[in-house]
This record gives sequence, structure tokens and C-alpha cells, in this order.
Amino acid sequence: MSMTSDLPPRIENITGHPATYRLLYERLLSPPPASLLTVWSLPAAAQLNFDTNLLNTIQKSLAKPTISVSQGTAQEQREMVTFYCDTKDTNITIHWVSNNLPLVFHERMQLSPDGKTLTILAVRREDAGTYQCEVWDTRQAQSSDPTFLDVNYGPDPFEIKLESSVPGREVVGLIEGSNVTFSVETRSHPPPAYSWFLPNDSIPSLTTRTLTIHAVSREHEGTYRCLVSNSATHLSHLAVLKVRVLERPTIVSPRLNLVENASPVALTCQTTHKGAQVQWLLRGQPLLPSKHLALSANNRTLVIHNLWREDTGPYECEVQNWGSWSRSKPLSLTISYGPDRVDITSGPESRAVHIVKAELNASVTLHCRAKSQPGAKYHWTLEHSTTVYTGETLTIGALTWEHQGTYSCTALNPLTRVAHSASVLVRVVGPVPQSSLSAVLIAGMAIGILTVISLCIGLCCFLYSRNASRPSRKTVEDPIHEVNTPTSEKEHPAQPRSNWPRPVYANIPQSQGQVKVKTKDLPSATPGGYSHGPTKPSPKLALHPLASTLPKGNPESNYEVLVNPECSIYCRMKPSF
Repeated sequence: MSMTSDLPPRIENITGHPATYRLLYERLLSPPPASLLTVWSLPAAAQLNFDTNLLNTIQKSLAKPTISVSQGTAQEQREMVTFYCDTKDTNITIHWVSNNLPLVFHERMQLSPDGKTLTILAVRREDAGTYQCEVWDTRQAQSSDPTFLDVNYGPDPFEIKLESSVPGREVVGLIEGSNVTFSVETRSHPPPAYSWFLPNDSIPSLTTRTLTIHAVSREHEGTYRCLVSNSATHLSHLAVLKVRVLERPTIVSPRLNLVENASPVALTCQTTHKGAQVQWLLRGQPLLPSKHLALSANNRTLVIHNLWREDTGPYECEVQNWGSWSRSKPLSLTISYGPDRVDITSGPESRAVHIVKAELNASVTLHCRAKSQPGAKYHWTLEHSTTVYTGETLTIGALTWEHQGTYSCTALNPLTRVAHSASVLVRVVGPVPQSSLSAVLIAGMAIGILTVISLCIGLCCFLYSRNASRPSRKTVEDPIHEVNTPTSEKEHPAQPRSNWPRPVYANIPQSQGQVKVKTKDLPSATPGGYSHGPTKPSPKLALHPLASTLPKGNPESNYEVLVNPECSIYCRMKPSF
């Protein structure tokens, strides 16, 4: 009989041992190779004796141990736990396993001399888990079933936090109008119970781990308390948090209508918290003070010098108190400026033009542009015309010769009260119509003719008045005397000088004899009608040759006839009586 066939099968029922020990046992119990058995073949009697001894040895395998614990649940730091490993085998070694790993002993653990009793003094939360004991001899091992140890602990001390990443504080500032959530984090087994007590409230309001406040206001200020308790350990902890509401600051500007390059502008960050820190932001970034942007000693006031159009902002100020920052709403400034240089463009062109040529009856569009805040108001005028056109664009539908000329555009900013203007010359290209030419020439000729006629009339009147009012030198020197009118028709009186008009009186007698003519004294021919020196005797006036004689038998024998009708002479006459 071959030894190979008489060997017992390998032992497969080994549980609870590490893989290394399992492999060792398998190798020890595996049959040797057939070649080795053939070489070392023994006599039949010896073979029978060997097989009997080996069979007796294999039949005495280790029994499975059992484990017991004094209590499956223990209170942390207040109770001790004892594990006992029970086995019937002798000459064995006992090993302890926790959570499938060899147990690491420490000062709170005690092991009996035989290794069957394991005691944990002052159980801690890290002692919780599964425990097993293993029985070893020189050839095999057996492991007990696991037993579980549960450790109750907590709750640990905690703090009320706004955010899980922000350390807790005794006083916290909440931004007015914001939504906040308070939370507590603590370790406890089993999970604890939560109770929130709001300000001025002795009854729990919530039983959750978090507390949320919507639209924070002054009414939410006060002391908040959270009580966390463990019913298994009969332990509880209380956390307290004081809440202060941090009002949102506001930025105040003294003026609404700001003008570029005007007086400095002061922005004030208003807040009710006197001891709060203030920080300014420009376009979302911390503001750096400079000569242009100056801050007051307490940072409450920001002064902008030499206001420029790029200083619109937005500006923000932050107030810090109780570890929280409250930021104001952004403020953007409206700065009026301009108008800048005025440009006139024609049609789709974007560059400024000074001369525009267009065909007769064509359409011309002029655009007037100037950078201004607010937008400028535009006025168009044509030289030698009183018509004013408003608007940024001037369109001439059908160009005529009357439209030719210089057009001016004026841009006015109503807030800055600044105005600038530009001009463009519009030339009409095409044949000149006769009607248009004659109309222009006729108007010019008519004005010229009327001007010449007016000058001529004025000159003639001036010369005539000067000659009529100038007296003759000879007449002024000769005395005025009486003359006797001769009766003879052949005798003719002396004719008066044509350049010295004087009054002539003629008495027409009834008979042809000499008649003594009585005349009134005339004033001297001095300007103003006043005589200088003694009065000269009245001259004898000769009968004017044009004076007609009265017919005989006329009842009026004596009368005077006005021969010279010059009114200026008679106006200088004064009566002698």
C-alpha cells in the first residue's frame, strides 16, 4: 500500500488566523511528493506504525474558544470593561485581536498571566469596536467569534458659529438685512438633542442643529443660547452667543449736479457705530489715498480734488465692528462735462469736414457731434439768415443756390453752460440759372441805386441851404436907404443881387407921380437875427419890376406887395414899433 493514499487530508477548517500562519499549517500538513516517498520507501511494518501515530496526532485538533464581556455598552471615562477568553485546550497561547488587527496594549489595559482575561480601565471612545481571542499551539490556531463593545460619550463642549470655517466668538455682528445661519458642531454618541433659546425667551424654539434668521434687523439683537444633551451619558453643554446688528452704512454726497473741474467734492460714510473702522473701495478694490483722493483722519470722509470725468466710481465704504464687515451700496457719481471740440461730418463719413460740395438739387446731410455729459443741444444757422435749426442732424432735401453758404453748428451743455461751435462751407456745383442770378443782382443793384439817390438828394439840399442863407458882402456894407420911385417908365430901379435874397416892398400909387414909400426897419444880417451897433436908417426900396400897378379908381391907395417869396428873410424881420 502506498503511503500517499493513506495520508489524511489537509486541514481546511482553520479560522481566525492570519494568512501567514494558515500557509505554514498547510505546508506542514501537505503530503510529500511521490518521488520522495518512493526513494524513502520503508518496510511494511514501519509504514503501518508511522501512519497510526500521525493519525492520532491529527485527530487532536484545537477547540474553538469563546469570548465574553462584562458589559457590551460602557460610559466613557466612568466604567471599565473585562473580556474573558474561554478554551478547553492546554499548552496553548492566547492572542487578542481588535477590529481584525492585533490588539495594541496601553496603560489602561490589563492582561491576566494566562492571557485569558483582558481588562480595559476607564473606557474611552476609541476603545469601541469588535474584539476576538485566538488560541495557538505549535501546529494550529483557533479564533473566537467577535464581540462588540459600544462606548457612549459626549456631548463635547462646543461654540455657536456663523460659518463652519469661522472660529466662534462671544459677540458677533450681523449685517442689517442679511440672512444668517447659526450652527453648532459637537461630538457625541449617541447623537445629542438640540434646544435653541432666543433672546428674552425661556422656552426652546428649535430642536435642530442650525438656526436661520432671515432679514436681520434690530429686533434680532440679544443673547442666543443652544443646549446640547446626551440622554445616554446624561451629559449636556450650553453655548451662548451675543448678537449685535451692524447697520449698513450709506454714502452721502453734498451735491447731485457735479461739474468737471469745479470745487472739490466730499463723500461721507455715515454709520451709527462710532467706534467702527471705515474702509473705502473704488470699483470693488481698496482705495489708495492720494492728492487727488484724500481721506479724513477717521476715514469717514473722502474728498475728491480736481473732479474729472473719470471719477464716476462706483464708490463703497465698509464698516467693521464685532468682527464683521458691513458694506454700503455702491454710489456712482454723475459728472457733467463738455461739450468738447465740435466736429461737423457729412453723410456716412466719420471725419470732420470744412467744405462740402454737392450737385444742384442733390441732398446734403450734416452731422454735428461733440462729447458732452449730459448730451449737448445743437443749433444750426446759415449766414445772412435769421432762421435757426435745432437737432444734431441738418438735412437739405433739394439743394438750391439759396442754400449755398457757411453753416454754423453750436453745441450747448445746459448744466455746464459751456458752448462750442464749428462751421462748414456748402458749395453748390452746377449751371447758374438766369432767374437766380438776376434775383441776386437785382437786389444788389436796387440797394446801390437807392443809396446813390439818397446821397445826391442830401448833398443838393445841403448846398442849396448853404447858398440861400449866406448874405452878400456888398449888401452888408451898404446902408439901407429910401428911394423915390421915378414916374417915368423909362427909369428902371436897380436890380437886387441874386446871391443875397432880401425883401422887396413896393407901393403902387394911384397917380404916376413920385410916392414916398414907408418901410419898416430891418434887422442887421447877423446870424441869430440880432443887430450889432447903432441902427442904420431904413433903405429906400425900389418898386419891383414885376409888381403890377393897380387900376385907376382903386379904393386902396397904399399897399405893400411881396415880391421875393423867400421865407427865411421874412422870418428875420422885426417890427419897429
